[in-house]
Amino acid sequence: MAAARYGARVVRWRLRRLSVLVAVAIVVAGGIVVFGRAAATTPGAALGAAGQRLVATTRPPRDLDAYRGLGAWVDAFDYAPAYQPAGGAPSIDPGAVDDMATHGVRTLFLQVARNDARSPGGIVDRALLGQFLVRAHRHGMRVVGWYLPKFGDVAVDRNNIDAMATFETLGHRLDGIAVDIEFTEDVPDPELRNQRLIELSTGLRGEMGADAIAAIVLPPVLTEVVNPDLWPSFPWRDLAPLYDAWLPMSYWTFRSGASGYHDGYVYNEESTRRLRANLGDGDAVVHGIGGIGDLMTIAELDAFAQSLVDTAAVGGSIYDWNTMGTEAKAELERRFGIGVLAGLAPP
Repeated sequence: MAAARYGARVVRWRLRRLSVLVAVAIVVAGGIVVFGRAAATTPGAALGAAGQRLVATTRPPRDLDAYRGLGAWVDAFDYAPAYQPAGGAPSIDPGAVDDMATHGVRTLFLQVARNDARSPGGIVDRALLGQFLVRAHRHGMRVVGWYLPKFGDVAVDRNNIDAMATFETLGHRLDGIAVDIEFTEDVPDPELRNQRLIELSTGLRGEMGADAIAAIVLPPVLTEVVNPDLWPSFPWRDLAPLYDAWLPMSYWTFRSGASGYHDGYVYNEESTRRLRANLGDGDAVVHGIGGIGDLMTIAELDAFAQSLVDTAAVGGSIYDWNTMGTEAKAELERRFGIGVLAGLAPP
């Protein structure tokens, strides 16, 4: 009897301790848990998950390692409830991170902040961001947060990027910050837009110190050959000392066959060459982005993979994870694992 009562007390104590862990996680992270939505509905799932390590005890540096190897892209319209049509549900939740890890993804590129009313304070969804962060880190993955500045108000754009950079939950923070430089509508005057881009980038460089910052850029083939009026006189040389990695959006699927650029190799290879020449840096760190996931063929994917090798890119990815089919994900995993791109992924 005494042994039974003692055993019951131990069980009750352990249950209370696990309950406290769950409560702390919910309060601190605004609802963050380390399991997916489906798992949360399973009896006992929360209790079991709470026994796993939630708090990050170490903080990896924000360095160029986040841009090496295979990446996966997720935007706000994929995962945030506020960006769904009425009655619609997000197509991706934090559970997708498990699938990414299974396919060898090293870095999740997540749209963390936006400049609109659906993202209060700039952050798209704090609770979900926390879940993505914890889950990715548990798989040994990096998470790079990205933001699309509109340049209408540099202070607003800076505040939103700062909100990304300083976001933290249970000791987890973003492993990198990337600026998506492509929006032209709010500031149609390219000279003024360039001034604001340089102002934003200079301030960010000073704020981030030695942390690596990435620039997600329109591919030079697009702005110099296909549509020179889109962003004339892009300030490559002014930006060169302000960013550490360059991610050209080489979406050959948008180009026509007649242009000669509907080609996974040609579009990315030429854009990367032009980008480095524009920067005046033949060794500029490049992570190429191909796209769109559901519009490409496996042959085109192969060609893009070869372009990454031939341009000495440090990594590559396809935009985006949501649009890539099962076959494309498997083929990309194979190329980075044992195929032509295996040398790009660090051990």
